[in-house]
Amino acid sequence: MTNLELQLSLLGADLQRAVGALAARRRRRVRRMRFVAAALAAFGAFTAAAFASGIADDLHLDPTKWTIIAGGSVDRGRGAFVKARNNIDRSESTFLLEHDAGLPPYEAFLLHERVIEAAGGDAEHGALCTPAELTRAERTALTALRPFQVDTPPDRTKPAVAAALQGAFPTPCQGLEWAGERARFVHAGIEPRALLMPGAE
Repeated sequence: MTNLELQLSLLGADLQRAVGALAARRRRRVRRMRFVAAALAAFGAFTAAAFASGIADDLHLDPTKWTIIAGGSVDRGRGAFVKARNNIDRSESTFLLEHDAGLPPYEAFLLHERVIEAAGGDAEHGALCTPAELTRAERTALTALRPFQVDTPPDRTKPAVAAALQGAFPTPCQGLEWAGERARFVHAGIEPRALLMPGAE
């Protein structure tokens, strides 16, 4: 065998190994794509079941960012919740959905509390606020908001409202957080004043 023949033989062997490796990579890539497609189909079926009541359209949870781990509803789907895990940092969050349009303010509050209870509760303690207590809480919050400009973002007014409610209710009822948030969002122009309890203003 001449030197040229030897070099051509080695070059042919190298090309054969390269083509074989390329074909193996393509086969692995096709298998991975099939697995991903199957995983996405399974996730889609799970998500469809979790959002069967139409909650998916309202929450706009991106399935590439969130994995649904639990969910439920109350009042024949009028209120619902979803517990989801962040796909990046693995933290868990609870998302609430309440179809309270047309409900009187106190009934909307009760729906919210039923969804909270179904989702596992929150940090508030005590008996549910009565209509009179909820009205007084919203009035207290609105009074605390007077020094702030009307369109002040609600997160900036939260400490002042929380302090006012704590002072006005030494024995808190469950619903003060709702009343404070409702007042802050109305003050910021995000929600209409009609959502406040009658007599709160």
